[in-house]
Amino acid sequence: MSITTTRRNVLMGGAALGGLAATGLGLAPRPARAQQKRGGTFRAAKGHGSTTDTLDPATWDNGFVIGLAYGMHGYLTGFATDGSIEPMIAESWEANEGADTWRFKIRSGATFHDGRAITPEAVVASLNYHRGDDTTSAAKPLLAAIVDISIEGDTVVFKLESGNADFPAAFTDYHLVILPEGDDRGIDWRSGVGCGAYKLVEFEPGVVARLARFEDDYNQDRGYFAEIEMLSVVDLNARTTALISGDVNAIDKLDLKTVSLLARNADLNIHSVAGNQHYTFAMSCKTDPFTDVNVRRALKYGVNREELVEKILFGYGSVGNDHPIGRGQLYFNSEMEQTTYDPDKARFYLKEAGLDALSVRLSAADAAYPGAVDAAQLFQASAGAAGITLDVNRVPNDGYWSDVWLKDPFCAVYWGGRPTEDAMFTTAYASGAAWNDTYWENARFNELLLSARAELDTDKRRAMYYEMQVLLNEDGGAIIPMFANYVFATGPGIVTGNDFSSHWDMDGERWMERWSFA
Repeated sequence: MSITTTRRNVLMGGAALGGLAATGLGLAPRPARAQQKRGGTFRAAKGHGSTTDTLDPATWDNGFVIGLAYGMHGYLTGFATDGSIEPMIAESWEANEGADTWRFKIRSGATFHDGRAITPEAVVASLNYHRGDDTTSAAKPLLAAIVDISIEGDTVVFKLESGNADFPAAFTDYHLVILPEGDDRGIDWRSGVGCGAYKLVEFEPGVVARLARFEDDYNQDRGYFAEIEMLSVVDLNARTTALISGDVNAIDKLDLKTVSLLARNADLNIHSVAGNQHYTFAMSCKTDPFTDVNVRRALKYGVNREELVEKILFGYGSVGNDHPIGRGQLYFNSEMEQTTYDPDKARFYLKEAGLDALSVRLSAADAAYPGAVDAAQLFQASAGAAGITLDVNRVPNDGYWSDVWLKDPFCAVYWGGRPTEDAMFTTAYASGAAWNDTYWENARFNELLLSARAELDTDKRRAMYYEMQVLLNEDGGAIIPMFANYVFATGPGIVTGNDFSSHWDMDGERWMERWSFA
């Protein structure tokens, strides 16, 4: 048995991009990985998946389809384990001095799983699928600053409404896969044809995905397993039992209450990776009583954050401060006062809202994150001391993301975080963003978001991002009490490498292409 703990500065890529925008230089391909054994069938049990999942990249919203996406699809760019941006379908890129025009050279000789060449036209069609008024994609805000996309030979040229030093990082978002051209708004997603290390063999939503290695992959330094079987096993006990019995080779989202017991098994390896994953209670700012900022503040002071980190995360995480920027990120506001559990302050803000007491319903399921129901009940107990009655509404795991999230006005949510401040804020807090699950609107925040994106001066950019975190803390609709490490386990004979990406669970969900049997 071994326990691996890793903390990455996930903004290494973002910091490098500032220099990239200034110099206009592209990035060289990363060095080849060390030789690994090929072959075998790798089985993983994921604590996600729903019968409502589809192959439509605009709809992906959980860890099962994210893992599937990174295994079977290709992207313009990706994040390496050290946090730097690495070339994928785009073999290099460069920007002008103002970082408002970017040129991405498309890799020659790369093909889709059905043999068709990956062309600049396919890249444009794939990205345009997430743009325009008729798209429902959650990735739309990430591409909203694009004014025009054109093709010059083997190069795709993006013109932006203003400079964006982080622009190459946007294409790492799991929705933005490169697909063949087709009839569904310009692309073919229904056939399951991708251009990743593995090709899809079978997909039964909420149950299983089976894949086989793509032998003609342009990158022969990835995809070491012959076959992949990824199971949706939301039940935590069933997932853990499958690992212990050897029915699967890896599981995510361990039961943190029993990690120490699991670690006694000499055949298992427990991995804990600190990143930007955070757990929230999202309040809809368009629904009473959460329309009143004083109610939102009262609830923020009514949660005992240290207790949640201790009893839900069992120390595998840290206290949050009601904004989504992790401590390892470049522009984390280390100067903010920490919001703490304070029933007296909670009562004060209730009085400011004209209330002597408050009663609200909080929906939760462990599909939101392991221990979400327990976390809601702990919140219920701590808030009670402030005159706040929380009615914990335990809902089914299946369909949580389609039936509860973005619909119930107060619910438990997990966010894997995003590698840059701009990506996180744009995806979840910008006005009108599809995944703005608090429906929060703040003119100053939106103004700063646009200004910071175009600002290449590091000190000025830092000041803007600092202020945005304060705005979320004081005015936002998200209670963010804790940042959670990614804690997952692998069985005997699995080679994972010496380091993990911290952008998503299980090696940034790049486990299919990076891991192998010994």
